[in-house]
Amino acid sequence: MLSSCSFVRGGSLSSMRHLTSRCENVARNAGHAHRFSFYSSQPTMHGTTILCVKKEGKVCLIGDGQVSLGHTVVKPNAKKVRRINDTILAGFAGSTADAFTLMERLESKLEEHPGQLTRACVELAKNWRMDKYLRHLEAILIVSDLEQSYTLTGNGDVVEPHDGIIGTGSGGHYALAAARALIDQPGLDAEAVGRKAMNIAADICVYTNHNFVVEILEKKE
Repeated sequence: MLSSCSFVRGGSLSSMRHLTSRCENVARNAGHAHRFSFYSSQPTMHGTTILCVKKEGKVCLIGDGQVSLGHTVVKPNAKKVRRINDTILAGFAGSTADAFTLMERLESKLEEHPGQLTRACVELAKNWRMDKYLRHLEAILIVSDLEQSYTLTGNGDVVEPHDGIIGTGSGGHYALAAARALIDQPGLDAEAVGRKAMNIAADICVYTNHNFVVEILEKKE
């Protein structure tokens, strides 16, 4: 396949870019997932795994603490789960600075629309997608109260799960699958399901550790 690409020495930058584009097109058309590039990329930042579980009047939002840069653990005890107020929890995966900016915007939307989590999330998602500054922020938010749980993204998505379980971040798919398998087990409340699922995710995903931060919401009798 590489024989279809003509590599030359001493070519101009524009020529090199043209050849790079040709190679990528050849690989793409042949069904190859790998893309060729003459330019080295920066190491990828892998953030925290976040899981939200809702069961029998209790909400557990749990996140691990590992932040990795390439093959290096940068921080083992990051805190990316927080309590916004007495009734709302939030967690994030992605850039920490970007996520805190979005958290501040969410808090302001909640002040504008008190007691209306859905409307606040929709308004934030609209601003996130349309604002010239916010649209470049790279993070995913999970927001939950006792009634609703949502995933918010920069594409304008406000997604509510059908089963009250949300997983995102580096090991989010593993945690989500484990939580769904455990949710119907008798004797396990939302926190127990969340902790067991995150332990499974941490055992599988190299970008997830066992330093968990947990926030709980529970209906008062």
